[in-house]
Amino acid sequence: MEEQGKIVFNIDVMLAKRKMSVTELSRLVGINMPNMSILKNGKAKAIKVHTLLKLCEALDCQPGDLLSYEKNDDNT
Repeated sequence: MEEQGKIVFNIDVMLAKRKMSVTELSRLVGINMPNMSILKNGKAKAIKVHTLLKLCEALDCQPGDLLSYEKNDDNT
C-alpha cells in the first residue's frame, strides 16, 4: 500500500516563536517528557483532541499552526 502523505508536527517552530522550552510546554500541557518528545519529533501516530487543545492554549496558537500536511514525493 502506497503512503499518501504525512502530518508534520511544527511544535519546534511554535516553541521558538514563543521562546518556550519543551520542559515548560510539557508542564503546561500535562504531558510527560517522553511523550512530549514523541509529539515534538513527529513520531506520534495519533493525538487526542484534548491534547491538541492544551497545546494550542499553552502556545496561544491555532491547530493549523502546529500541524501541516506534506505530500509523499516518492515517485518509485
